[in-house]
This record gives sequence, C-alpha cells and structure tokens, in this order.
Amino acid sequence: MSVYVAHRLFAAHDRALAADLADRLATKVGLNRVFLPFCDTDEEDLVAEVKGRRLFELDRERLGRLDAMVAILHGPSLDDGVCMEIGYAAASGIPVILLTTDFQTYSLTESGPRLEFPDPLLQAVATRIVRVATLETPTLPSAPPHSRFLDFQARNTAQTSTALDATVDALLALPDRAPRLPSSPAAIGTPVYVEASPYTTWGRDHLSKTCVDAGHTVVVPQRFAAPDPVAGALADLTAVCSAARLLADVSGPETPPGTALLIGAAAASGIRIAAFQPRPTFTHAHGREPNWRNLMIQYAADAHLDNSDAILSWLAA
Repeated sequence: MSVYVAHRLFAAHDRALAADLADRLATKVGLNRVFLPFCDTDEEDLVAEVKGRRLFELDRERLGRLDAMVAILHGPSLDDGVCMEIGYAAASGIPVILLTTDFQTYSLTESGPRLEFPDPLLQAVATRIVRVATLETPTLPSAPPHSRFLDFQARNTAQTSTALDATVDALLALPDRAPRLPSSPAAIGTPVYVEASPYTTWGRDHLSKTCVDAGHTVVVPQRFAAPDPVAGALADLTAVCSAARLLADVSGPETPPGTALLIGAAAASGIRIAAFQPRPTFTHAHGREPNWRNLMIQYAADAHLDNSDAILSWLAA
C-alpha cells in the first residue's frame, strides 16, 4: 500500500503533525510506502531551475501511483494545495481519508444540513472522515501541580493522538479502490464549467457571460443551491470531469477549497484549466520563484487570466 499524506506545509506545527501521522502509518504499512511532501521532496535542499514547478511535478508524479491518501484539514480556510491533491486523488479513484479535529460543523444556510467542511465537495469525495472534535477529559491534579495551561495543552495533545490513531485504523480498513471518475475527450459543443469565487463581487455572471457571449455553453455549480448539497457536489464533480474546459476564479486569500478540489479533479482527467485572478498576491519561499497562488494550483492550470480579453483568447485557443 502506497499512502500520500496531504497537509498544509507552511507552518512548523502543521508539518510536525503530518510527520507524526506519517510515522504512525509507516509502522503499519512500511517506511517506504508513505510519502510525506516537503519531507520527501526535500524542498530546502532541492536544486532546480524553477523550483516550485519541480516540486509540483514531483508531487503529481507520486499522486499518479497511489493506493490511498490521508489529508489533514482544519478550520473554515482549508489549504488550497491539499484540496487540489484531494480532487486529483478522488478523480483517479483513490480512496481519501480526511482527518479533522475541528470542533465546528458547517452549513450553507442557517437551517441546512450540517457538513464536516465548508464546501460539500470535501464531504462528497471522502471515503472516510475521521473527526475527533472534543478535548480529552481533564486529568486529576498532579503533585507537584501543573499550571492550567500545561493541563490544557495535554488535553489537546491527547485529542490529537486519538485522532491520528483513528486515522491509521481507518486507513487499514479501507475498501478497494473506487473506479476512476468517467471522463471523455471533449467534443464540439462540450460546455465550459465556470466556477466562481465566493470572495468576489462579480461572481458567477461575470465569467459566465464572457463565455456565453463567445458562443460557448456554460455549466455552473449546483451544490450551493441543491436541497442535498453533497449530491449537488457529486454532480459538479462529474460535470467538471466531462467538460471541455474549467474556468476557475481562484481569487481570495487562498483558492476556495471546492474550487481547488475541482482543479485537481480536472488535472487528473486531462481537462484544460484556466485560473482567473485579476489581483494576485505573490508568495515567496527561500530558493523558490514567486508564486501567484499555491504551486499545486499554479502549475495545474494551463493559463493564468486577469481580464475578459484574456478569457476570450484562452477560449479561442
């Protein structure tokens, strides 16, 4: 069994948590059967002319030969690189386990169905969700007594350890791989799937109108208005994997999680992808070229567009 551990890379505590999970997995499936990004691509010592692109290529190569993925996700702002990797795995028929210790749940309306994550696509593609949302019970007073802060830390550490052990158990109990999502070569008249960003004011109509005015049929997301958001999310995923193109607005502090997941699914399915972002924010890491988005999003996209004329040129190509 080859396992990919997907996690947020950009803070030490996130990398440490993922390393703890990878080590626990390795004791069960073998050290060489667990892939931990950043650790196993050795970013700090990697030498490449375009380092970010090379990291993307190394990770995508591993995504193409997996048996399972475990992804760590916390909070309402989910890491866009992780979500892209989840979409890639799901479209390839790879089982995905999602781990969270988030004590919140989410809904698209005040009284709507409760979701484990803010976008129903995450719940729709998960083979299993491991959610440990409560702290461990307080310990009895010790002698000498600890401060209340150390006791609180211990409760959080115990919660995390429980979640990691439950994730390992879930991985070992996984069913066989699911079939790859259906996709087919795009025919004349095959629609463009347009995914808007919830962070922008122009929304769906701005991008869709540009495509329609250019003579293209447009498909837009169903999951946010569907009575059953998870069923709507699965319909969106199927629509993307059978579209001619994906036009995705990646604006925001990060690419919205569902959008990132759809980009990953489209990349795995050979769908042409354009990322629309009129006002980019660049990120910088030692030895790496400036990136206008998470490198898994940036290099999965065939084009980076910033205005209507650029959209029209991409549609005509």
